[in-house]
Amino acid sequence: MQQRIFNEDKNKYYAASAALPGISLYFKAKLFEFFDYDIEAFWKCDSLDLKEFSLKNPDVRVSRTFLSAKSKINPELEYKNALEKGYKILGYEDENYPELLKQIPDFPLMLYYKGSFEGINLKRTLAIVGSRKASENAKESLAKIISQMQNTDVTIVSGLAYGIDAKAHESAIKNGLKTIGVIGSGLDFEYPSSNKNLYRRIEEGSGVVISEFAPSIAPVARNFPQRNRIVTGLCSGTLVAEAALKSGAMISANLTLEQNRELMCMPGLISNPNCEGIYHLIKNGASIVTCANDIFECLNWALEQNDKKIKLEGVEKNIFDTIQIEPLGFDSLCSKLNIPSNELMVCLTGMELKGLIKQIDTKYYISN
Repeated sequence: MQQRIFNEDKNKYYAASAALPGISLYFKAKLFEFFDYDIEAFWKCDSLDLKEFSLKNPDVRVSRTFLSAKSKINPELEYKNALEKGYKILGYEDENYPELLKQIPDFPLMLYYKGSFEGINLKRTLAIVGSRKASENAKESLAKIISQMQNTDVTIVSGLAYGIDAKAHESAIKNGLKTIGVIGSGLDFEYPSSNKNLYRRIEEGSGVVISEFAPSIAPVARNFPQRNRIVTGLCSGTLVAEAALKSGAMISANLTLEQNRELMCMPGLISNPNCEGIYHLIKNGASIVTCANDIFECLNWALEQNDKKIKLEGVEKNIFDTIQIEPLGFDSLCSKLNIPSNELMVCLTGMELKGLIKQIDTKYYISN
Protein backbone atom coordinates (compact mmCIF):
# COMPACT_ATOMS: atom_id res chain seq x y z
CA MET A 1 0.00 0.00 0.00
CA GLN A 2 1.30 3.45 -0.90
CA GLN A 3 2.01 5.54 2.20
CA ARG A 4 -0.09 8.70 2.40
CA ILE A 5 -0.22 11.58 4.85
CA PHE A 6 -3.28 11.24 7.07
CA ASN A 7 -5.73 14.13 6.84
CA GLU A 8 -7.70 14.64 10.07
CA ASP A 9 -10.63 16.01 8.06
CA LYS A 10 -11.29 12.41 7.07
CA ASN A 11 -12.13 11.49 10.66
CA LYS A 12 -15.76 12.37 10.03
CA TYR A 13 -15.94 9.58 7.47
CA TYR A 14 -14.27 7.15 9.84
CA ALA A 15 -16.80 8.10 12.51
CA ALA A 16 -19.61 7.57 10.02
CA SER A 17 -18.25 4.15 9.01
CA ALA A 18 -18.47 3.02 12.65
CA ALA A 19 -22.15 3.96 12.76
CA LEU A 20 -23.15 1.65 9.88
CA PRO A 21 -25.60 -0.93 11.28
CA GLY A 22 -25.48 -4.60 10.33
CA ILE A 23 -22.92 -4.34 7.52
CA SER A 24 -20.53 -7.27 6.97
CA LEU A 25 -17.12 -6.55 8.50
CA TYR A 26 -15.36 -8.42 5.71
CA PHE A 27 -17.28 -6.50 3.04
CA LYS A 28 -16.36 -3.18 4.66
CA ALA A 29 -12.68 -4.12 4.77
CA LYS A 30 -12.59 -5.34 1.17
CA LEU A 31 -14.47 -2.29 -0.13
CA PHE A 32 -12.02 -0.06 1.75
CA GLU A 33 -9.14 -1.94 0.08
CA PHE A 34 -10.86 -1.50 -3.28
CA PHE A 35 -10.69 2.27 -2.82
CA ASP A 36 -6.98 2.06 -1.96
CA TYR A 37 -7.65 2.59 1.76
CA ASP A 38 -9.19 6.02 1.17
CA ILE A 39 -12.04 6.44 3.66
CA GLU A 40 -13.56 9.45 1.85
CA ALA A 41 -13.81 7.50 -1.42
CA PHE A 42 -15.22 4.53 0.54
CA TRP A 43 -17.92 6.69 2.07
CA LYS A 44 -18.87 8.51 -1.12
CA CYS A 45 -19.18 5.40 -3.29
CA ASP A 46 -22.38 4.81 -5.27
CA SER A 47 -24.17 1.94 -6.99
CA LEU A 48 -21.86 2.06 -10.02
CA ASP A 49 -18.84 1.76 -7.73
CA LEU A 50 -20.42 -1.25 -6.00
CA LYS A 51 -21.10 -2.88 -9.35
CA GLU A 52 -17.45 -2.49 -10.33
CA PHE A 53 -16.36 -3.75 -6.91
CA SER A 54 -18.58 -6.82 -7.30
CA LEU A 55 -17.11 -7.64 -10.71
CA LYS A 56 -13.57 -7.44 -9.34
CA ASN A 57 -14.40 -9.24 -6.08
CA PRO A 58 -16.86 -12.01 -7.02
CA ASP A 59 -16.12 -13.91 -3.79
CA VAL A 60 -17.28 -11.00 -1.59
CA ARG A 61 -20.97 -10.64 -0.93
CA VAL A 62 -22.09 -7.01 -1.28
CA SER A 63 -24.22 -5.83 1.63
CA ARG A 64 -27.58 -4.89 0.12
CA THR A 65 -28.34 -2.29 2.78
CA PHE A 66 -24.99 -0.51 2.56
CA LEU A 67 -26.05 2.46 0.40
CA SER A 68 -29.37 3.01 2.18
CA ALA A 69 -27.72 2.72 5.60
CA LYS A 70 -25.04 5.32 4.90
CA SER A 71 -27.57 7.70 3.36
CA LYS A 72 -29.14 8.01 6.83
CA ILE A 73 -25.87 8.93 8.56
CA ASN A 74 -24.45 12.44 8.91
CA PRO A 75 -20.62 12.17 9.09
CA GLU A 76 -20.14 15.68 10.52
CA LEU A 77 -22.65 14.98 13.30
CA GLU A 78 -21.12 11.59 14.18
CA TYR A 79 -17.67 13.13 14.45
CA LYS A 80 -18.89 16.16 16.41
CA ASN A 81 -20.68 13.96 18.95
CA ALA A 82 -17.53 11.89 19.49
CA LEU A 83 -15.35 14.96 19.99
CA GLU A 84 -17.80 16.50 22.45
CA LYS A 85 -17.59 13.36 24.57
CA GLY A 86 -13.80 13.46 24.57
CA TYR A 87 -13.32 10.38 22.40
CA LYS A 88 -10.39 10.14 20.00
CA ILE A 89 -10.34 8.42 16.60
CA LEU A 90 -7.61 6.17 15.28
CA GLY A 91 -8.21 5.73 11.54
CA TYR A 92 -6.59 3.07 9.37
CA GLU A 93 -4.49 5.72 7.61
CA ASP A 94 -3.11 7.05 10.92
CA GLU A 95 0.55 6.14 11.51
CA ASN A 96 -0.37 4.78 14.97
CA TYR A 97 -2.88 2.25 13.65
CA PRO A 98 -1.48 -1.17 14.72
CA GLU A 99 0.28 -3.01 11.89
CA LEU A 100 -0.72 -6.41 13.29
CA LEU A 101 -4.40 -5.45 13.13
CA LYS A 102 -4.06 -4.52 9.45
CA GLN A 103 -3.14 -8.13 8.71
CA ILE A 104 -6.50 -9.71 9.63
CA PRO A 105 -9.02 -10.07 6.76
CA ASP A 106 -11.86 -8.24 8.54
CA PHE A 107 -9.81 -5.44 10.10
CA PRO A 108 -11.72 -2.49 11.59
CA LEU A 109 -11.56 0.67 9.52
CA MET A 110 -11.15 2.74 12.66
CA LEU A 111 -11.09 2.62 16.45
CA TYR A 112 -12.49 5.01 19.03
CA TYR A 113 -10.30 5.27 22.11
CA LYS A 114 -9.79 6.89 25.50
CA GLY A 115 -6.37 7.13 27.13
CA SER A 116 -3.01 7.36 25.40
CA PHE A 117 -0.91 5.15 23.14
CA GLU A 118 2.24 6.80 24.51
CA GLY A 119 4.67 4.14 25.75
CA ILE A 120 2.69 1.26 24.23
CA ASN A 121 4.84 -1.08 22.15
CA LEU A 122 2.45 -2.43 19.52
CA LYS A 123 5.10 -4.92 18.37
CA ARG A 124 5.12 -6.75 21.72
CA THR A 125 1.45 -7.35 22.43
CA LEU A 126 -0.01 -10.35 24.25
CA ALA A 127 -3.73 -11.16 24.29
CA ILE A 128 -5.04 -12.81 27.45
CA VAL A 129 -8.50 -14.40 27.43
CA GLY A 130 -10.36 -16.72 29.76
CA SER A 131 -13.40 -17.47 31.85
CA ARG A 132 -15.55 -14.74 33.36
CA LYS A 133 -16.10 -17.11 36.31
CA ALA A 134 -12.39 -17.80 36.76
CA SER A 135 -11.13 -19.87 39.68
CA GLU A 136 -8.82 -18.30 42.25
CA ASN A 137 -6.18 -20.80 41.16
CA ALA A 138 -6.31 -19.50 37.57
CA LYS A 139 -6.26 -15.84 38.63
CA GLU A 140 -3.32 -16.38 40.97
CA SER A 141 -1.37 -18.35 38.34
CA LEU A 142 -2.00 -15.63 35.75
CA ALA A 143 -0.94 -12.88 38.15
CA LYS A 144 2.28 -14.78 38.86
CA ILE A 145 3.09 -15.12 35.15
CA ILE A 146 2.42 -11.43 34.47
CA SER A 147 4.53 -10.42 37.48
CA GLN A 148 7.48 -12.13 35.78
CA MET A 149 7.18 -9.57 32.95
CA GLN A 150 7.50 -6.67 35.38
CA ASN A 151 8.74 -3.39 33.86
CA THR A 152 9.25 -4.87 30.38
CA ASP A 153 7.77 -3.26 27.24
CA VAL A 154 5.12 -5.98 26.83
CA THR A 155 1.56 -4.71 26.36
CA ILE A 156 -1.29 -6.83 27.77
CA VAL A 157 -4.48 -6.85 25.68
CA SER A 158 -7.81 -8.16 26.96
CA GLY A 159 -11.54 -7.51 26.91
CA LEU A 160 -12.23 -5.68 30.20
CA ALA A 161 -14.77 -8.32 31.25
CA TYR A 162 -15.12 -10.11 34.61
CA GLY A 163 -12.69 -12.80 35.72
CA ILE A 164 -9.55 -13.43 33.68
CA ASP A 165 -9.85 -10.20 31.65
CA ALA A 166 -9.99 -8.01 34.74
CA LYS A 167 -7.14 -9.94 36.39
CA ALA A 168 -4.98 -9.52 33.29
CA HIS A 169 -5.47 -5.73 33.21
CA GLU A 170 -5.03 -5.35 36.98
CA SER A 171 -1.84 -7.42 37.02
CA ALA A 172 -0.43 -5.47 34.08
CA ILE A 173 -0.99 -2.17 35.87
CA LYS A 174 0.45 -3.53 39.13
CA ASN A 175 3.63 -4.62 37.35
CA GLY A 176 4.24 -1.46 35.34
CA LEU A 177 3.02 -2.82 32.00
CA LYS A 178 0.89 -0.98 29.49
CA THR A 179 -2.51 -2.48 28.75
CA ILE A 180 -5.23 -2.20 26.09
CA GLY A 181 -8.87 -2.90 26.90
CA VAL A 182 -11.03 -3.79 23.89
CA ILE A 183 -14.71 -3.47 24.71
CA GLY A 184 -17.85 -4.91 23.11
CA SER A 185 -19.84 -1.69 23.14
CA GLY A 186 -19.44 1.98 22.40
CA LEU A 187 -17.33 4.10 24.73
CA ASP A 188 -20.48 5.58 26.29
CA PHE A 189 -20.72 2.36 28.29
CA GLU A 190 -18.44 0.98 31.02
CA TYR A 191 -19.41 -2.66 31.18
CA PRO A 192 -19.46 -4.43 33.55
CA SER A 193 -20.09 -1.63 36.06
CA SER A 194 -17.84 -3.36 38.61
CA ASN A 195 -14.86 -2.55 36.35
CA LYS A 196 -15.42 1.22 36.30
CA ASN A 197 -12.39 1.84 38.50
CA LEU A 198 -10.31 -0.35 36.17
CA TYR A 199 -11.45 1.73 33.18
CA ARG A 200 -10.27 4.87 35.00
CA ARG A 201 -6.87 3.42 35.86
CA ILE A 202 -6.23 2.37 32.26
CA GLU A 203 -7.40 5.66 30.75
CA GLU A 204 -5.46 7.81 33.22
CA GLY A 205 -2.00 6.46 32.50
CA SER A 206 -1.77 2.71 31.96
CA GLY A 207 -2.93 2.50 28.35
CA VAL A 208 -6.07 2.78 26.27
CA VAL A 209 -9.66 1.56 26.15
CA ILE A 210 -10.71 1.03 22.52
CA SER A 211 -13.82 0.17 20.54
CA GLU A 212 -14.81 -0.05 16.89
CA PHE A 213 -18.46 0.55 17.79
CA ALA A 214 -20.19 3.92 17.60
CA PRO A 215 -20.28 5.49 21.10
CA SER A 216 -23.97 4.81 21.74
CA ILE A 217 -23.91 1.08 20.87
CA ALA A 218 -24.89 -0.95 23.95
CA PRO A 219 -22.98 -4.06 25.15
CA VAL A 220 -25.20 -6.77 23.63
CA ALA A 221 -24.18 -10.42 23.21
CA ARG A 222 -23.58 -10.34 19.45
CA ASN A 223 -20.92 -7.64 19.85
CA PHE A 224 -18.47 -9.75 21.86
CA PRO A 225 -17.37 -12.29 19.23
CA GLN A 226 -16.83 -9.29 16.92
CA ARG A 227 -14.77 -7.62 19.66
CA ASN A 228 -12.72 -10.81 20.18
CA ARG A 229 -11.20 -10.67 16.68
CA ILE A 230 -9.66 -7.31 17.60
CA VAL A 231 -8.27 -8.60 20.92
CA THR A 232 -6.45 -11.41 19.11
CA GLY A 233 -5.77 -9.42 15.93
CA LEU A 234 -3.84 -6.79 17.88
CA CYS A 235 -1.42 -9.39 19.23
CA SER A 236 1.48 -11.63 18.30
CA GLY A 237 -0.09 -14.40 20.35
CA THR A 238 -2.94 -15.28 22.70
CA LEU A 239 -2.72 -16.86 26.16
CA VAL A 240 -5.87 -18.74 27.17
CA ALA A 241 -5.95 -18.80 30.97
CA GLU A 242 -9.14 -20.79 31.53
CA ALA A 243 -11.86 -21.89 29.12
CA ALA A 244 -14.86 -24.20 29.01
CA LEU A 245 -15.36 -26.16 25.79
CA LYS A 246 -18.12 -23.78 24.69
CA SER A 247 -17.04 -20.28 25.64
CA GLY A 248 -15.96 -16.90 24.35
CA ALA A 249 -12.36 -17.82 25.17
CA MET A 250 -12.57 -20.76 22.77
CA ILE A 251 -13.90 -18.41 20.08
CA SER A 252 -10.82 -16.25 20.68
CA ALA A 253 -8.58 -19.32 20.50
CA ASN A 254 -10.01 -20.24 17.09
CA LEU A 255 -9.66 -16.66 15.89
CA THR A 256 -5.99 -16.71 16.94
CA LEU A 257 -5.38 -19.75 14.75
CA GLU A 258 -7.33 -18.27 11.83
CA GLN A 259 -5.21 -15.13 12.09
CA ASN A 260 -2.04 -17.26 12.04
CA ARG A 261 -0.93 -16.11 15.48
CA GLU A 262 0.61 -18.13 18.32
CA LEU A 263 -1.83 -19.92 20.65
CA MET A 264 -0.75 -20.66 24.22
CA CYS A 265 -2.56 -22.18 27.17
CA MET A 266 -2.08 -22.01 30.92
CA PRO A 267 -2.84 -25.46 32.41
CA GLY A 268 -5.22 -25.69 35.35
CA LEU A 269 -6.96 -28.23 37.56
CA ILE A 270 -8.27 -31.14 35.51
CA SER A 271 -11.29 -31.35 37.85
CA ASN A 272 -12.34 -27.82 36.83
CA PRO A 273 -14.94 -27.76 33.98
CA ASN A 274 -13.50 -24.39 32.93
CA CYS A 275 -10.27 -26.18 32.03
CA GLU A 276 -11.83 -28.62 29.55
CA GLY A 277 -11.24 -26.19 26.71
CA ILE A 278 -7.63 -25.68 27.82
CA TYR A 279 -6.76 -29.35 27.58
CA HIS A 280 -8.62 -29.70 24.28
CA LEU A 281 -6.44 -26.92 22.84
CA ILE A 282 -3.24 -28.40 24.30
CA LYS A 283 -4.05 -31.82 22.81
CA ASN A 284 -4.43 -30.10 19.45
CA GLY A 285 -1.08 -28.35 19.52
CA ALA A 286 -1.35 -25.21 21.67
CA SER A 287 1.82 -24.36 23.58
CA ILE A 288 1.84 -24.86 27.35
CA VAL A 289 2.67 -21.83 29.49
CA THR A 290 3.66 -22.09 33.15
CA CYS A 291 5.90 -19.00 33.34
CA ALA A 292 6.58 -15.79 31.43
CA ASN A 293 9.67 -17.26 29.81
CA ASP A 294 7.46 -19.82 28.02
CA ILE A 295 5.59 -16.92 26.38
CA PHE A 296 8.77 -15.13 25.39
CA GLU A 297 10.22 -18.28 23.87
CA CYS A 298 7.01 -19.03 21.96
CA LEU A 299 6.91 -15.50 20.52
CA ASN A 300 10.69 -15.22 20.02
CA TRP A 301 10.89 -12.21 22.31
CA ALA A 302 13.95 -11.36 24.39
CA LEU A 303 13.42 -11.27 28.17
CA GLU A 304 15.77 -10.05 30.85
CA GLN A 305 15.59 -12.57 33.66
CA ASN A 306 14.90 -11.35 37.18
CA ASP A 307 17.27 -13.05 39.60
CA LYS A 308 15.40 -12.06 42.75
CA LYS A 309 14.41 -15.19 44.66
CA ILE A 310 12.25 -15.69 47.73
CA LYS A 311 14.45 -17.06 50.51
CA LEU A 312 12.54 -18.85 53.26
CA GLU A 313 13.60 -21.28 55.94
CA GLY A 314 12.03 -23.67 58.43
CA VAL A 315 8.28 -23.66 58.92
CA GLU A 316 7.71 -20.72 56.55
CA LYS A 317 9.44 -22.62 53.74
CA ASN A 318 7.35 -25.72 54.44
CA ILE A 319 4.15 -23.66 54.39
CA PHE A 320 5.15 -21.87 51.18
CA ASP A 321 6.15 -25.07 49.39
CA THR A 322 2.92 -26.80 50.44
CA ILE A 323 0.41 -24.15 49.33
CA GLN A 324 2.42 -23.49 46.18
CA ILE A 325 1.28 -26.95 45.10
CA GLU A 326 -2.27 -26.67 46.42
CA PRO A 327 -4.09 -23.90 48.36
CA LEU A 328 -5.17 -25.25 51.76
CA GLY A 329 -7.16 -24.12 54.77
CA PHE A 330 -5.78 -23.74 58.30
CA ASP A 331 -6.85 -27.16 59.60
CA SER A 332 -5.53 -28.96 56.51
CA LEU A 333 -2.17 -27.21 56.84
CA CYS A 334 -2.02 -28.07 60.52
CA SER A 335 -2.61 -31.72 59.76
CA LYS A 336 -0.41 -31.94 56.67
CA LEU A 337 2.62 -30.21 58.24
CA ASN A 338 2.11 -31.60 61.76
CA ILE A 339 2.61 -28.15 63.29
CA PRO A 340 0.94 -26.95 66.54
CA SER A 341 -1.94 -24.62 65.72
CA ASN A 342 -0.56 -21.65 67.69
CA GLU A 343 2.83 -21.88 65.93
CA LEU A 344 1.16 -22.21 62.51
CA MET A 345 -1.04 -19.17 63.15
CA VAL A 346 1.99 -17.04 64.06
CA CYS A 347 3.83 -18.13 60.87
CA LEU A 348 0.82 -17.57 58.62
CA THR A 349 0.20 -14.11 60.06
CA GLY A 350 3.84 -13.19 59.57
CA MET A 351 3.86 -14.44 55.97
CA GLU A 352 0.69 -12.46 55.20
CA LEU A 353 2.27 -9.30 56.60
CA LYS A 354 5.30 -9.89 54.37
CA GLY A 355 3.01 -10.20 51.35
CA LEU A 356 4.07 -13.79 50.67
CA ILE A 357 0.65 -15.39 51.04
CA LYS A 358 -2.98 -14.33 51.28
CA GLN A 359 -6.20 -15.87 52.51
CA ILE A 360 -9.25 -16.20 50.27
CA ASP A 361 -12.42 -18.02 51.37
CA THR A 362 -10.62 -19.76 54.29
CA LYS A 363 -7.78 -21.07 52.08
CA TYR A 364 -4.23 -19.77 51.87
CA TYR A 365 -2.72 -18.91 48.46
CA ILE A 366 0.69 -17.79 47.25
CA SER A 367 0.70 -14.01 46.77
CA ASN A 368 2.58 -12.12 44.11
